[in-house]
Amino acid sequence: MQRVGELAALGAATCWAVSPLAFGAAGRRAGSLPVNLLRLWFALPLLTLLCWATRGQPLPLDAGSHEWLWLGVSGLVGFAFGDLCLFRAYVLVGPRRATVVMSTAPVWTALGAWLLGGERLTALETAGMLAVVFGVGLAVLDRQPRTALPAPVADRPATGLLLALGGAIGQAGGLVLAKRGLAAYPFLPATQIRLLAGALAFALLFTVTRQWGRVVAALRDRRVLGLSIVGTVIGPVTGVSLSLLAVQEIPAGVAASLMATTPVLILPLVALLGQERIGWRAVAGALLAVAGTVGLFS
Repeated sequence: MQRVGELAALGAATCWAVSPLAFGAAGRRAGSLPVNLLRLWFALPLLTLLCWATRGQPLPLDAGSHEWLWLGVSGLVGFAFGDLCLFRAYVLVGPRRATVVMSTAPVWTALGAWLLGGERLTALETAGMLAVVFGVGLAVLDRQPRTALPAPVADRPATGLLLALGGAIGQAGGLVLAKRGLAAYPFLPATQIRLLAGALAFALLFTVTRQWGRVVAALRDRRVLGLSIVGTVIGPVTGVSLSLLAVQEIPAGVAASLMATTPVLILPLVALLGQERIGWRAVAGALLAVAGTVGLFS
């Protein structure tokens, strides 16, 4: 099938535009860190069943040391380091500014893929990637709260922006490292390995900080459980699997650029839910991002 990589990247972006709505609602009830751990734990058995149904074996026992090393480190960098930085940035500077910084992920991905894998982009792909990044940034900068939601703790903006940058670099590093471990290995069990590494890292964090009580409290809340499961199916299972399929089929920088359209895709959703109002900058940014996407498909 032609353009399977590009379509997979856009599919991942769509999943990541929807899943934060479920995770956000769950996080407001139970806290972002417990929900972050639960989403990884819930994703593992779902992926195990999916691998069993499609491959005939539930666990990635056919993976060699090369796959375990690169995909495991990818999970640590992307899920543990990247998500930990990003969720903390949400608290310090709020999701709007954090998402703007996260839109630089394609640049870091392309740089990492060039340094580690020797990937080079054509002039049209580079122009399309930059158009997507600037379009996403313009669209997200225009987002304004419509409802009187609690303001983020913004007395440490420098720290928050640095953490958001860490989240962008973590996401980029996770994709580049995953591509090194994928090669001809199927993307579904590869996702299993990445999720396992991230889940174990978060479990270690909760053990060291003695916060397991928060996880137990989240498990006892049926609404948190339901929202977390829905978000898990859409995000860590479907979205992450599609993202690995994308980087397996096309250059990592191109895949990351297409996946960076998530903030644009989420704009109509938050507008329909009454959480944001959309101005002309958001529309212009969305059109620029779409133009960049067309360039990446050319």
